[in-house]
Amino acid sequence: MTVRLVLILAAAAASSVFVSGCVSSSVGAASGAAAGVATGLVTSNPAIGIGVGIAVQAATDEAVKRLMKSLHKDQQDAIAVTAGVSAIGETRPWSVKHTLPVENGHGDVRVLREFSSALAECKEFAFSVADGDGPGVHQDWFLATACKQPSGWRWASAEPAVERWGNLQ
Repeated sequence: MTVRLVLILAAAAASSVFVSGCVSSSVGAASGAAAGVATGLVTSNPAIGIGVGIAVQAATDEAVKRLMKSLHKDQQDAIAVTAGVSAIGETRPWSVKHTLPVENGHGDVRVLREFSSALAECKEFAFSVADGDGPGVHQDWFLATACKQPSGWRWASAEPAVERWGNLQ
């Protein structure tokens, strides 16, 4: 009966984390705590429970980081492709809709300049990220660069994007 209660509480904690939108920072802690408590109750050994809890938290945190990095890459790819097909001075909208309602985004891309070297053809652009839907929503603007590769236009910036996506590039 106690293990069942722990599992119900763990499921409630995990679902409240997803609802609150704090996916990247709380899921690992909640799953680690739930696994640790459940293991400690089943084995009657708190040390094993703590060990399992730490391992589950670390694995969950890593999985969430990988997922968030993939979702950010989707946004970066959409923005880079939009910049690639745009002319200098042109502004076009970009958007990404994921199956899960996490890291969806939209805004505008404005190409500022084109340049090329012996290695690549590139475009520098400003892009916005809208805070919501509808007219007149707040948009934050960022600068970035995309370069043409054999597979298409790809994100080429590192530092300017850190402000937008953190270190998950």
